[in-house]
Amino acid sequence: MLVEFQDYKVKLNGIKPTLDSLGGALKLDEVRAEISRLEEESAQDGFWNDLERSQKVQKRMKQLQQKVSRYEKLCSKWDDLMAICEMALEEDDDSMLDELKSDYAKLESDLESMRLSTLLSGEYDANNAILTLHPGAGGTEAQDWAQMLYRMYTRWAERHGYTYTLLDWLDGEEAGIKSATIKIEGENAYGFLKSEHGVHRLVRISPFDASGRRQTSFAAVEVMPEITDTGEIELRDEDIKMDVFRSSGAGGQKVNKTSSAVRLTHLPTGIVVSSQVERSHFQNLENCKEMLRAKLAEIKEREHLEKISDIKGVQMKIDFGSAIRSYVFMPYTLAKDARTGYENGNINAVMDGDIDGFINAYLAMKAEA
Repeated sequence: MLVEFQDYKVKLNGIKPTLDSLGGALKLDEVRAEISRLEEESAQDGFWNDLERSQKVQKRMKQLQQKVSRYEKLCSKWDDLMAICEMALEEDDDSMLDELKSDYAKLESDLESMRLSTLLSGEYDANNAILTLHPGAGGTEAQDWAQMLYRMYTRWAERHGYTYTLLDWLDGEEAGIKSATIKIEGENAYGFLKSEHGVHRLVRISPFDASGRRQTSFAAVEVMPEITDTGEIELRDEDIKMDVFRSSGAGGQKVNKTSSAVRLTHLPTGIVVSSQVERSHFQNLENCKEMLRAKLAEIKEREHLEKISDIKGVQMKIDFGSAIRSYVFMPYTLAKDARTGYENGNINAVMDGDIDGFINAYLAMKAEA
């Protein structure tokens, strides 16, 4: 058994150069210098007088501090695991082998995830992400699947210390959702999550089928970057048609019952967005504009087009043959990505937000392309 501790010591020494070079790739000296500058600015008199600027500074500071903290935790974990190996060999004690195995696997995964984050150099990769979920055909079964995906992404956000805000929500008739839009805020949120854009396929015994038959359901996930600089994606008044309507669906506290829900149609592209989760008509309108800018930016990036006037809305077919990933609950359990071949047999962990393996495999594939 102690031979395994020696093997892990060799493995740890093997990944040390990657860990050291990661510090340089993350430009941590520059990051720490920027944190110092922002801390000085926030300590000045009158800092809170300009609320918009102060909030931006605080948000940026938090992002940078999280980046440094994540790297320092990796270094600290490496030190801890090396100490476990040396202590076990010195004291002829193999009681910590299971802990060493699981902690090393996590260190390797976290190191790869952070290494891949340095490859995110797309125009919007560092931005927050806006996700919209739509069930495919199939009524309640597909609507329930869309809500399961909603939970998967919110759990992923929580795992990464990201925050999420509900921008729009429309309840399903019996269960699940007809549509939902969330904003996930955190450094590189769009860069990581853009790989999730596409159709997701579920195979399971339906809880809504009295005969207990196996069902296949589909849901589409749209991933778009949040655009905070309104000058980047200009929305002209003459290009937008606005409708105000009363919120629908059971909704509970998620929706209000006044006529403050807003639907915007972008006339040049035919893109339609709506928001009904806020009590204020103005806030729902702002949510819609945010979603619309994000959709236009995502299409612009995907099609490499410079002018919004050239953009045409792209519709995904939510059915067989177009899925990027399958999630099988029965007759076996497996989540498998059709693009990278990456798979995970622990379907419960995947549905609980453990999707970094899929994201990292996609980023690695793109980096090699």
